[in-house]
Amino acid sequence: MRNVHKEVSDKILAAMESGTLPWIKPWSSQGSGTMPRNAITGRAYSGANIPLLWIAADEKGYASNRWLTYKQAQEAGGNVRKGEKSTSIIYASTFERENDKGEKDRIPFLKTFAVFAVEQCDGLDHLQEKPAIINQQERNDACEAFIKTTGASIAHAGGRAYYQHKADSITLPPYESFTDAGGYYATALHELVHWTGHETRCNRQFGKRFGDNAYAAEELVAELGAAFMCAEFGFDAVTQHAAYVQNWIALLKSDSRAFITAASKASVSVEFLRGLAIKEDQLAA
Repeated sequence: MRNVHKEVSDKILAAMESGTLPWIKPWSSQGSGTMPRNAITGRAYSGANIPLLWIAADEKGYASNRWLTYKQAQEAGGNVRKGEKSTSIIYASTFERENDKGEKDRIPFLKTFAVFAVEQCDGLDHLQEKPAIINQQERNDACEAFIKTTGASIAHAGGRAYYQHKADSITLPPYESFTDAGGYYATALHELVHWTGHETRCNRQFGKRFGDNAYAAEELVAELGAAFMCAEFGFDAVTQHAAYVQNWIALLKSDSRAFITAASKASVSVEFLRGLAIKEDQLAA
């Protein structure tokens, strides 16, 4: 039986062992917004599909992160060029199975389906997007507003960035001490993802399965969540914990489901933060 969890984990592991963190890329050069999106619906992909599509875009040099199925390309008036290879992404689903008591249990599983980048198609020039130009030395008003809407307690002092669970607060070095704006926002968003793990918010728990690896798993969630949001705001993600790379490699080798679990929890955190921003906008309206 096909093990989709292992296939995804092996792909991420290969990139990490080659010295590359798949979610740390100069995404500002990969198209407007830079989040992988469906070229027809505009819907952003989530979870493990985000870095999987980033890897594919980077390996093949695609200028944008707009994807669609073979059928969607045809329905949009174009076609996938002959000889082009698809990229596999995953979809969570369930099936029913009768247990020993005669009751039906819903069993979760992963299935894959194929997508193509717009650049792999002819007749779809209208779906292409131009790369955004970002001045990373200036404050990003949109990201500043986003951070403010979370209501998180954030202090600027010292030379360390961290989230303190007991005080439920974030401490960041002063903005001026960062080498550029991207470094500041990547760090702030990383700590905000940690902040979402509090029991009053996403109540993030990894269970006994992760054991001693729970701390490394939490750092991976924060790393991915920050990378996802950096991509949306259009500036480079900067890894905050390079020292954890070997721990992450060990984690993925010991548990093929770990990366998909971390990516999923990262997306849940990002959606939680987005929800706070939407709520704030509604109250201000």
